[in-house]
Amino acid sequence: MVDFRTGPHPGSEITTDRGEPPKVLAVSSGGGHWVQLLRVTAAFQNCAVIFATTHASYRPQVVGHKFYTVNDSNRSDLFGLVKTAGQLAWIMWAEKPDIVISTGAAPGYLALRFARLIHARTIWLDSVANVDQLSLSGLRVGRYADLWLTQWPHLAKPDGPHYGGSVL
Repeated sequence: MVDFRTGPHPGSEITTDRGEPPKVLAVSSGGGHWVQLLRVTAAFQNCAVIFATTHASYRPQVVGHKFYTVNDSNRSDLFGLVKTAGQLAWIMWAEKPDIVISTGAAPGYLALRFARLIHARTIWLDSVANVDQLSLSGLRVGRYADLWLTQWPHLAKPDGPHYGGSVL
């Protein structure tokens, strides 16, 4: 098992019990969440990375990877959340990822919750924009994440989130 805080040792290959590279589902909303997600994907260079986000226009940024678009929703749009949840449930069923990582917001929260149902490992990286406090999604999903990170040392707590550096 790889410690996601330090990564694999140079030259080592990460494989699953199936002898294949792990499938990583990287999920985020658009804008800054997407930019931050792209900044951490180098950590998964030996993995099969699949992207899911709210903007189809981002597809050219991840050429060579599977790409899904999900409905853009938030907590004030119950119908939208149900639609997003259905799309993410289908993606989980179709892809069966080994690891799910998200930088937020609502689609990431839902993805991590579904990931737990299929026993995938989960990583939540709270938004760098949340300087003074954790995001609402981060606060709610942290207890379900195998690895819960913040990019601000003063927001770290013993029970999580943990600070391991920033992507800036």
